[in-house]
Amino acid sequence: MAGFPPVSVSVSPALLATPTATSTADLAKRGEIKETAQKFEAAFLSIMLQQMFQGVEVEAPFGGGPGEQMFKSFMTEAMGKQMARQGGVGIADTVAREMLKLQGLQ
Repeated sequence: MAGFPPVSVSVSPALLATPTATSTADLAKRGEIKETAQKFEAAFLSIMLQQMFQGVEVEAPFGGGPGEQMFKSFMTEAMGKQMARQGGVGIADTVAREMLKLQGLQ
């Protein structure tokens, strides 16, 4: 590869430093807290949706039968998870913030 001039790259020493065990553990803990808060919000939203759909009756051919209530709970659980993944209603952020305070990470 003759003909190409040498390239000089300067890198900040801070970028080369490996993260300490504490900061890595803190990052892992923050990730766990965020995930837990999101799961909490998903469960909360699922319960709210179950209450909302409690009196809804669907006519045949799409409703009724012995499995309707079981599948309705699966649907509300999936809807709650999806809503939480898309930002939810703000419960996860508040719960995560409080959990971080309790862990001394904020």
